[in-house]
Amino acid sequence: MSSKFLAVLLFSLPFAVTATTDPLKTPAKPKNMVIMVGDGMGPAYTSAYRYFKDNPDTEEIEQTVFDRLLAGMASTYPASVSGYVTDSAAAATALATGHKSYNGAISVDVNKSPLPTLFEKAREAGLATGVAVSSQINHATPAAFLAHNESRKNYDEIAKAILDSNTEVLLGGGQRYFDDALLGQFTAKGYTHLTDLQALSAVQSGKVIGLFADVQLPWVIDNPGANQLSTLTAKALELLAQNDKGFVLLVEGSLIDWAGHNNDIVTAMGEMDEFARAIEVVEEFVRSRGDTLMVVTADHNTGGLSIGADGQYEWNAALLRAVSASPDLMASKAIESDDWQAPMQASLGFELSDDELNSLTKARPQGQSVLADAIKKIIDTRSFTGWTSGGHTALDVQVFAQGPASGLFIGHQDNTEIAQKMMSLLPRPKRAAVAPTAPTVTLPPAAEEPKQDAAQPAAPVAAPADVVKPAMDVQNVAASEVSPTATGAAQSATKPATDTAANAEASTEAKQAVDH
Repeated sequence: MSSKFLAVLLFSLPFAVTATTDPLKTPAKPKNMVIMVGDGMGPAYTSAYRYFKDNPDTEEIEQTVFDRLLAGMASTYPASVSGYVTDSAAAATALATGHKSYNGAISVDVNKSPLPTLFEKAREAGLATGVAVSSQINHATPAAFLAHNESRKNYDEIAKAILDSNTEVLLGGGQRYFDDALLGQFTAKGYTHLTDLQALSAVQSGKVIGLFADVQLPWVIDNPGANQLSTLTAKALELLAQNDKGFVLLVEGSLIDWAGHNNDIVTAMGEMDEFARAIEVVEEFVRSRGDTLMVVTADHNTGGLSIGADGQYEWNAALLRAVSASPDLMASKAIESDDWQAPMQASLGFELSDDELNSLTKARPQGQSVLADAIKKIIDTRSFTGWTSGGHTALDVQVFAQGPASGLFIGHQDNTEIAQKMMSLLPRPKRAAVAPTAPTVTLPPAAEEPKQDAAQPAAPVAAPADVVKPAMDVQNVAASEVSPTATGAAQSATKPATDTAANAEASTEAKQAVDH
């Protein structure tokens, strides 16, 4: 690189940054913060989603919301006692508290002692808090922001703890974990309890607990146009924004992970699409107000997804776009009816070969789960989609950001640092006034106390075993406000040539048996 070119580049950089975000017009600290988690959404998912959403009628591959908001990366490993591969609970604990812990921990440390959370600190500062998720609200990720428990599996205990969290907005699934007695306590504390998503639009203010499914919300692919997570997100923003001091909101695309555990590419793309819509809802809120920080990330990578498989330099996104139902739903309907072949081919969007029909015919008597696996195998083979695991992997994940202080999230960081940075942006709680100092009074000399044995010096005070490194000083970050867009988010590239309202109960039970 010539010295002349370098000089021009360095001279022009401040103007590029200023054109994106004017520090003089951007507050140093946000009033509101939204953290959004794509559960299991490793980098392969956002790449696959780009190709899945590509318009085949254009010569370019269009950007997605993930491309334009990309800021950096984050490591995801848990506390050393759990090795290198995290589960959702340990990852959520890192994102909620800024501390590492063991797999299965819900905002407790390795000694099972509670850790202060982002939500708790926000409430101490007078901010409102809320969650909008597509899993049950007492699942691992929301639980880490709402409760403390030694095990993510203690769903009933976590549900009861949520009552004491005083979180104003609770939207998602999980009706089965909240019995009438517990819900009665919520309503006694002023909450509106809803089970019908259509009724949510009528809620204009106040606290709300909306449980819109027995466990998780239905798959997006089986409910086209429902826009469930994005609807919950919009309502959460509307309600929380009524707090004059600000708010902190968690939004989770929970079922990306569940589809990944199932190695189900078409269902995963449906969940990615709805999570992207939810991000765009927040993105518009951030743009319209100028006082809100949005941070988007994943807790870990699920499934070891590969875009291309079997040694073929190909990935057939067009085939995936044509599929109109989840393998779970297709299998459920095929089990119920002897006339199953034509409806299944219609849902798949392609004609099955004789070998494929034979494999499905053999799988059908073995039950819904086996048949769904056979359907997924056909889709993977035809689309050249690969998987390495039915669990999690230790990949770093992406970080996306927009709004005041978004520049703090550029580059590589640990997942604990995301929480530490967000906590450092909270307003400081007002301290009680200090009483005036009493006038000095001279007293007669006191009797001399026995001297301490010089051979036995006083023991120093031990520092806590788990001290979090303080996050960077963000008292005056405006001057370093850099939009992630200006740091090189992916640009358009030239293409190569070439019952629907709920998931089947059996599938739900199978998913609940897995630690996602």
